[in-house]
Amino acid sequence: MRPQVDAEDVVKLAVGPTKAPDLSFSSWERILAEIIVGDAFGVDRMDYLLRDSLHAGVAYGNFGHHRLIGTLKILPLSADDDSERELSLGVELGGLRSAEALLMARYFMYSQVYFHRVRMIYDQHLVDFLTEWLEGGQFSIDTNTHLSITDNEVTGAFLSVARDKTKPGHNWAKILSGREHFRVLYSRLPQDVERDPDVAFTLGQAARDQFGDKVRYARRFDKGGAVEFPVLMDDGKTPSSKAVSKVLRQIPVITEEYVYVDRSILRDAERWRDKELDQLRRTKSEERKEP
Repeated sequence: MRPQVDAEDVVKLAVGPTKAPDLSFSSWERILAEIIVGDAFGVDRMDYLLRDSLHAGVAYGNFGHHRLIGTLKILPLSADDDSERELSLGVELGGLRSAEALLMARYFMYSQVYFHRVRMIYDQHLVDFLTEWLEGGQFSIDTNTHLSITDNEVTGAFLSVARDKTKPGHNWAKILSGREHFRVLYSRLPQDVERDPDVAFTLGQAARDQFGDKVRYARRFDKGGAVEFPVLMDDGKTPSSKAVSKVLRQIPVITEEYVYVDRSILRDAERWRDKELDQLRRTKSEERKEP
């Protein structure tokens, strides 16, 4: 729209108003950002769900994207008063089921792929390796140096370091290259969370005190849940998706927590875990009984 690219325009489209609150967005700039990175219908979300589903060999991320795209509309969100109604990206009523499928696909991909217990521990092992391998334990802030370290350099590094015991990060490199990852000692259970929302963290801290560096705790949280957008009804009204769709109102927030231990101590740790959990559960039961 202008002959020269403006850095502020790029920022607005790349992150949207939520992550750039200091910038002033026009209605059309908000909509353009929504098309690219929006929580409901951003093309980035549509692309990564379909692409990741294909390459991971799972069906969770599939949804009727042609139908959804064909029913997208720029709509005002209906208001109960006479206040000005802000334009937003929404769908015709006929595309609502495809929108539900998109957001359900996101829920299943996060719960079954992105927050999978094995994937989460490899994230942690990679951090452990990089902390020891990188100079100073972190990536350089010099632009050229930073950009010179790609996935290829990191992958080559842990394969190389795994063969040399004298190099920093050797133990983690060996775990990464040989798939000798830590095993799950405890995973977040609804019945335990009802008694104590911090049970996984508490157990992880206690396990770290007991077994030292052979323990890792990982937590992933995604806001998920219902996403609000206008829906064009047959009578021309544009109510919120939350008012129209029971499915979208019931999509849960995704939280996964795990405590991991080195496989060499797994059996001992499991026996310790059982005793520790019994103690934690008794403590919480007694606390609830107190007046």
